Amino acid sequence: MFLTLWATPRSTSTAFEWMMRQRGDFDCFHEPWNELYYYGEDRRSDRDRNVEAKPGHDYAAVWADLTGRANSGNVFVKDFAYSVEHDLDDDKLDAMTHAFLIRDPLRVVQGLAKHWPDCTFEEAGFESLHRLFQRVTDRLGRVPPVMYSGDLLDDPSGTTQAFCAAVGIPFVAEALAWEAGDRSEVAWYGEGTGPWHDNLRASTGIKPPATEYPSLDDNPRLFEIYERCVPLFDDLRRHAFRPLPDPAASQRQEA
Repeated sequence: MFLTLWATPRSTSTAFEWMMRQRGDFDCFHEPWNELYYYGEDRRSDRDRNVEAKPGHDYAAVWADLTGRANSGNVFVKDFAYSVEHDLDDDKLDAMTHAFLIRDPLRVVQGLAKHWPDCTFEEAGFESLHRLFQRVTDRLGRVPPVMYSGDLLDDPSGTTQAFCAAVGIPFVAEALAWEAGDRSEVAWYGEGTGPWHDNLRASTGIKPPATEYPSLDDNPRLFEIYERCVPLFDDLRRHAFRPLPDPAASQRQEA
């Protein structure tokens, strides 16, 4: 199985990826295309142009590696559509099982701007995510699974159960808890773990992050990015699945 979770930045996606790593039945990849977007030989961004690309680190090589692994086992990729949208032809789309993760665009833009004050509308991720969602829907003839970050934070178990049911994999309750510690598995080679994953390093499960967000009130450029994201988010949000009820809680209520 080649399962891809398409997200926006700062959407609790890496915490969800960490849960997928705890399952033990998927070979998990952290933003392989986003790393290419900034650091690959055929990179699309000059943001980190001072970082030298590794020889052979390009879109073709990464696709060959991912599909090769998926041919012999389960692969899970978490990434952003803007990183690879240009390289996804229909055959590549059809090779994957797709799911989508969205978050309130205010939090996305605030969280992104906290580390990248010069972030762009493209990097906020909603436009490319929405386009990809429409493409996948057209290919499938039905709506692919859409997970809302607010549900994931409020009800990690019920939301994860609903996700697993939607993509056709078993739910593993034990994967929702882990020990705090190093998270080098989710680092890009060009930037180390950096400040992006401070909350994840301290975490022991999927919980609301203790993050102080910068205001957008005094930054018209960032506020415009947020406003452009809102209708795209609203359209995706109406397709989001609901968390599944906890059977144990229902049994306790009946008792």
